[in-house]
Amino acid sequence: MIHYLPDNYPDRLRAIFSGLVGGLACSAMLLLAGCQTYQPEALARAVHKEEFKSRQASSESVKKFAKRLGETTSYNQAFDASNGLSLGEGETVALVFNPDLRVARLRAGVAEATAEYAGLWDDPTFSFNVLNIRSSVPDPWIIGSALSFTLPISGRLRVEKARAEAAKHAELERVAETEWKILRDVADGWLSWSAQKHQLQQTESILVALDSVVGSTSKLAREGELPKTEAALFTIERASREAERDRFRGAVAESEQKLRSMMGLSPSAPLKMISTLSAGRDVSNAKEPNEGNPTLTRLRSEYAVAEQTLLREIRKQYPDLTFGPQTQIEQGQSSIGFVSGIPIPILNANKGGIAEARAERKVARAIYETEYEKMVGRLAALHSRLDAINNRRTTINENLVPLVDRQVSDANRLLALGEGSSLVLLESLLRSSEAKLQLVSIQLDDALAKNEIRYLVGPDNRK
Repeated sequence: MIHYLPDNYPDRLRAIFSGLVGGLACSAMLLLAGCQTYQPEALARAVHKEEFKSRQASSESVKKFAKRLGETTSYNQAFDASNGLSLGEGETVALVFNPDLRVARLRAGVAEATAEYAGLWDDPTFSFNVLNIRSSVPDPWIIGSALSFTLPISGRLRVEKARAEAAKHAELERVAETEWKILRDVADGWLSWSAQKHQLQQTESILVALDSVVGSTSKLAREGELPKTEAALFTIERASREAERDRFRGAVAESEQKLRSMMGLSPSAPLKMISTLSAGRDVSNAKEPNEGNPTLTRLRSEYAVAEQTLLREIRKQYPDLTFGPQTQIEQGQSSIGFVSGIPIPILNANKGGIAEARAERKVARAIYETEYEKMVGRLAALHSRLDAINNRRTTINENLVPLVDRQVSDANRLLALGEGSSLVLLESLLRSSEAKLQLVSIQLDDALAKNEIRYLVGPDNRK
């Protein structure tokens, strides 16, 4: 192994280098045996593109997820996208394919990986030293080696494990919070899309009424029984309503694409959605969030992490023991023993880490408490909004709608008898259409407010 050394080297020097090379070789073999290897993994862009385009709301993965959801929560809706996708079914699709949820779940996997290997003992340290005595002695070489272990007598590693588990739970709660937010956003988008569809239908209905009136007023204008300027007003109003119809069509198409994106579906995926102006479970009487609110649950978990962090920093002020066997050869004499060491916590004692952890715990407590306060305030504001919405709806339904419907009927009857004014009829038609559009807007405001209340209160996971 050292045949390349000159023959005049002392035998002891040969032994030194043999031991050194042998020790290094053994250390390298142990190191390689315990190490993992790197494997590059390129982005499979073409594969992902095809997978994205092939996703469907009726896929088997969505059906299986809906079944599991029904087994673990109060979700009891039969999933069947063949007859069109309802709001509840759209929420299920989003829970499977939503891109933000995918990232959140993978980030939780990082915390799980950290928790799995947290609290492991530190790797042992192998040391080797060679010294040469400069003065002339028969055997001038001093050879020493030691293998040291760290014994965690402070309990720090156990706390590290507990903290990593708490952090993992906090990340899992963050995933649940993200899921709940996605459900809120999908419902908001679905309700807005549904309202736009209703508004589009109402605009198309007024266009049909205007088409009929335009024909009759144009005929009256040609026969000289109606001023052309009055007849032209109907044509102008019809053109204006056609532009409004085109605006609603564009809004409906845009909202549908946004919903597709939230559900993780491609723009060209086959999809038929069923409109609704109901947000589902009505919890509008709730005055404060329940214990299952995902945001508050996640903040409680983060407070638990802050507690474990403080405990870890406190444990760090207590020293861990370093010990291990040691060998030494000096002037031809071999000796064996132990080496050990322990820090003395009298100068640092991790005072900075402990102070910072205490301050972070106060912050975590304040974040939880203030978030609860803000939620209660937002719920109170939403209840005030609902009261105003209900008052508006009552006024329009009981006062405005009957009046404008009667006005349209009377104006049509009088105009047919030649006793009415075409301008009165036009104004009546427009008022009727505006009242019905207002009702759709009120329904949307009511549904959005109730959906926000549902979000703040939290899910009902009872079976």
